[in-house]
Amino acid sequence: MMPHGLKPIALPLTVALLGLIAATAPAQSTDDAPQPPAWRPPQAEAVRATVMAWLDKQADAPDAPAAAGKLWAALPDEPSEAELLECLAGTFALADPDAAALLELCSRPKSRPALPDLPWLADEKTPPLLADNMRLLYGRWLAQASLFDESHEQISALTPDRVVAPAMLLFYQSVVHHSLLQKESGLAAIEQLLDGAEQSPRRYVAVARLMQQDLEKLDEDSLDHIVRRMDDVRRRLDLGRGGKRVREIEDGVIESLDKLIKKIEEEQKKQNSGSGGGNLQSRSPASDSTPMGGKGPGEVTKRNIGSDSDWGDLPPKEREETLQQIGRDFPSHYRDVIEQYFRSLAAEEEK
Repeated sequence: MMPHGLKPIALPLTVALLGLIAATAPAQSTDDAPQPPAWRPPQAEAVRATVMAWLDKQADAPDAPAAAGKLWAALPDEPSEAELLECLAGTFALADPDAAALLELCSRPKSRPALPDLPWLADEKTPPLLADNMRLLYGRWLAQASLFDESHEQISALTPDRVVAPAMLLFYQSVVHHSLLQKESGLAAIEQLLDGAEQSPRRYVAVARLMQQDLEKLDEDSLDHIVRRMDDVRRRLDLGRGGKRVREIEDGVIESLDKLIKKIEEEQKKQNSGSGGGNLQSRSPASDSTPMGGKGPGEVTKRNIGSDSDWGDLPPKEREETLQQIGRDFPSHYRDVIEQYFRSLAAEEEK
């Protein structure tokens, strides 16, 4: 008896499912014509035939084929990827209690409950037909609940040829990478999604193009990158996902801010030295009504920040000086975000 109430799926049947998408793609052209997309969604009828053949072999669920037939008969003639995936998951649930429990979880509102342990999804004995598509269903639900790390764990290794909803997979991979500030991986997933833009939902394509533009402009250790990591820390804490990973992100934020402040100070020193140090001398006192030219020496109180001191522990005066220095060189809303971030850190320390 196989675990999860399933019997082994025949190798030809597995290969048949994994080859559905490739089989529907047009042949590569050798001339200069535009190349066809690297992936295409499978035909619903081909998916139905494959899963029904698998279901017929599940001796522990003799009534499942008849119930599954009703599910597939209710599908529209040209179902969306979401409809096809959900129908497939519903078919799995008829024969497998673990799949049924996961489908029920993914049908709930995104209330961020305690997540179940699902070792069967990673068990090599679980048929790929079942594991890969249920991973996608679960990963989508996790991403919609802003549980991006957990979603990444489920769907990052999947490829379009392993699921019945390839556009959905690539879209949510893009969303997860974008949310976790994984620039290279995010741009790769987006490019692959846009390679099949004509067969993807319009909303996927529109959002993917926006994410692409956003990631292309995202530079590591820039103030924008710092603020986004601060937002990620707040998201994790709101979800009750504290611990080592959050502390690593916080340490990275502090290190990046340290670099940014140092860069600003170095630029100010260069400006001041280029203007002659700001030392102006006059042989006679200035009239009270005459404005003086020149600049001050630009000296600021030296601060010990970063590895030798915790930003969250800076005295109010020094913290205010640092925030003012950032505010002089960047839009004011960045200063507000950084100030609120350190207030949140201080509040966490007091708990």
